[in-house]
Amino acid sequence: MIPAVGVPSHETGSVRGSSDRLGAICYTPLHMPHLPTRPLGGSGLEVSVIGLGCNNFGRRLDLEGTRSVVDAALEEGVTFFDTADTYGRTQSEDFLGQLLEGRRDEVVLATKFGMDLGDGRGPRGSRDYIRYAVEGSLRRLRTDHIDFYWYHRPDGVTPIAETLEGLDELVRNGTVRAIGASNFSAAQIEEADAVARERGLARFAAIQNEYSLLVRDVEADVLPACDRLGLGFVPYYPLASGLLTGKYRRGQAAPEGTRLSDREEIASDEKFDAVEALERYAGERDVSMLEVAFGGLLAQPVVSSVIAGATKPDQVRANAAAARWTPSEDDLAALNSLRASTRG
Repeated sequence: MIPAVGVPSHETGSVRGSSDRLGAICYTPLHMPHLPTRPLGGSGLEVSVIGLGCNNFGRRLDLEGTRSVVDAALEEGVTFFDTADTYGRTQSEDFLGQLLEGRRDEVVLATKFGMDLGDGRGPRGSRDYIRYAVEGSLRRLRTDHIDFYWYHRPDGVTPIAETLEGLDELVRNGTVRAIGASNFSAAQIEEADAVARERGLARFAAIQNEYSLLVRDVEADVLPACDRLGLGFVPYYPLASGLLTGKYRRGQAAPEGTRLSDREEIASDEKFDAVEALERYAGERDVSMLEVAFGGLLAQPVVSSVIAGATKPDQVRANAAAARWTPSEDDLAALNSLRASTRG
């Protein structure tokens, strides 16, 4: 049974607030238009309900293309920037470091470590590697601290206690404000939290895994674990690689230049059944697929922010506008019924 969703009650209109023992400081530039914000778990940070996924920077976008997307995000009040040392083979961090000079305090800046950079170093969850990784990220980002530091993926070798000890050191010395984990199973989340509590170490404050109205595996155990432990949850791929944008049609080739244009089969019949059901749902309410895709996830109280990438300023503006739609109780009941009847 798919968990029902309800409207979260902890949204605010400002990300400026108090700091906790991690020293997390929340910023909102006053000139930006209102975009709702939420706590990022127990980190003490408040983040915009739509975050900017920076995985296209240095890969699909050069510096000037990145500048246009970053500028649009700041203009729209998107204050949560999510990158990784591996994005663009470190160029994403480098570009952000250049573009955020003079306005670093306007964003909550998150990056990640733990993926293979092709440098022969490892294990990537070890204490020594964490020190090496964070120094590189700080240098590229041109900052003296990272607001939120994600362990990108378990390395499968390092005991979680060693990883947490390395991260706790960074929190205590102010190098990072708070920490989280990505691509963790529910069992791994539970283990990490138990170890941190037992040893008095900084806990993961949030989890970032794939989640969309088409890919809902986390609803079975990861979201309940986050809710039980008081962790925030941050979905990536909320548009299911573009399937929830409405640009792909059953039986038709993908538009040239789109993310799925190189696939022989864009999606299964079951996926298209779910997409078409969601399109009918959106049409009945005179809202866009983007609004449904984001609104359905943000209706989960445990969700702190939804990470959405962009290659054009217009995409950033569309994402920010869509995040402002709040489904009614009747809308949510209908969406829950639809999701329960489609497998996606």
